[in-house]
Amino acid sequence: MERLVVCKTTEMEPGQRKIVQVGGRSVGVFNANGSYYALRNSCPHQGAPLCKGRLTGTTLPSLPGTYRYGREGEILACPWHGWEFDVTTGKSLFNPHKCLVKSYDVAVEPLEENLETYPVAVEEGLVVLYA
Repeated sequence: MERLVVCKTTEMEPGQRKIVQVGGRSVGVFNANGSYYALRNSCPHQGAPLCKGRLTGTTLPSLPGTYRYGREGEILACPWHGWEFDVTTGKSLFNPHKCLVKSYDVAVEPLEENLETYPVAVEEGLVVLYA
């Protein structure tokens, strides 16, 4: 498993993304409401650069005649044909059991600062992708 430091947590606000190259693959790393996720940057439909798509929400189950909107910042729409994927799982909203995008583990690790004899406090972390 390859380890790649993507950025500091302070460099990616909620709703933002970074697209990186890992082992010859393009991967999008997302900050969705303060949690970090990574997806392969290729739509399974026709290979579009999926992670460049619009990050939005979706309608939620509700009573007939009423509409509820939620999951803002967790739904990624393909820029070519609008196929929607859950950033937190990589699964398609249309057919989650058969259509999905490869997801990768992402962790937030403390900054590694070693000062010889001085106490160290971690004030910010690193967003790290494991591919």
